[in-house]
Amino acid sequence: MLSRTGTGGVDRRAMATLSAGHLFTDIAQGSIPALLPFLIARDHLSYAAASALVLGATISSSVIQPVFGHVSDRLSLPWLMPLGPALGGLGVALAGLAPSYGLTFAAIVLSGLGVAAFHPEGSRFANYVSGARRASGMSLFSVGGNVGFALGPVLVTPLVLAFGLHGTVFVLIPTWLMAAVLVRELPRLRLFRTDVESGRVRSSAEHEAWGPFALLAGVIALRSFVYFGLVTFIPLYFVDVLHTSKAFGNSALTAMLLGGALGTLVGGPLADRFGRRTVLIGSMLILPPLIVGFLLSGPVLALVFASLAGAATIATFAVTIVMGQEFLPGRLGVSAGVTIGLSIGLGGVGAPLLGLLGDASGLSAVFEAIAILPLLALVLTLALPQGRSAPRAGATARATARRRETATSR
Repeated sequence: MLSRTGTGGVDRRAMATLSAGHLFTDIAQGSIPALLPFLIARDHLSYAAASALVLGATISSSVIQPVFGHVSDRLSLPWLMPLGPALGGLGVALAGLAPSYGLTFAAIVLSGLGVAAFHPEGSRFANYVSGARRASGMSLFSVGGNVGFALGPVLVTPLVLAFGLHGTVFVLIPTWLMAAVLVRELPRLRLFRTDVESGRVRSSAEHEAWGPFALLAGVIALRSFVYFGLVTFIPLYFVDVLHTSKAFGNSALTAMLLGGALGTLVGGPLADRFGRRTVLIGSMLILPPLIVGFLLSGPVLALVFASLAGAATIATFAVTIVMGQEFLPGRLGVSAGVTIGLSIGLGGVGAPLLGLLGDASGLSAVFEAIAILPLLALVLTLALPQGRSAPRAGATARATARRRETATSR
């Protein structure tokens, strides 16, 4: 049977599968920043060159996402979900084996393409299987990605310390196993396909709020400047400024990302209770003092501030995904491609710019710049409408699934 929680109406098995797929896809993505200190040491890279690797991962994993989203809005491509962790893991494995900077860059781009393949379809199905509290449901999906990104350093760092950069090949084991699980679950997940998804019924143009959606994309891009700045430079700050070990620096990154995962679980329910815009405003207000506190602290206290900054930054990821889906209710794939992909990718352009600032003025100047960015995002957030009532593709999906239960009881 298709099992659902009593209050949220979320199909537990489907959401667990989607969240796990998100986790193992983003393990690959989270491994890239953790590899940077080792790649810098091996290849004698500048901060700008190292940041360019992050940019390559970001662009390949994000800019192409609206294309996947547009096509999947029309055709439905659920097989892209198992392709995500499969390509993501392969790219990370090859990045450690690559003998040159150019081939390392190419491998990281391949990993990013796997990430791009997974997210539009994954977030679409997360919408379909969620109950009335969409932000809470999307939080469950998003936290899989947050935890996966946080586990990337936990998985990769011991492998590289034990086997050298060639140890990245072992990332193939969990990511390809997850791909196999997703292949097995695809027939059941297809039960949640709807007329909206296949293009038979589409929300009319008057339901699409492109103006607020563009403002939201700007907020996400600025937030992503902050996010990629933190994930790129927190490990390097601990090593080069606070003089900790590389392992401790990657532990700080993990602490930040795990803080973000906890923030995601809190952010969705808070958004359902108090409003999406309210939670977004609160996040942007508290980020600058947290980053300043990080700069003024020693290693242990800086670890705490990194965790809190991660929570404040990442808590709104699910919130903005749902806001985008509400602004464009008939284009869930395009919405996800932009809110998860393109806008975040545009934000990722900031990593090399911050790297240049770090080369010129030091890493403290980088974090001072990062502390200003949430205030710019706050201005755009204040221009967003208070709330929006949108047609629920997910409600149609659940009705479709219920009609099929008797024929597909499992």
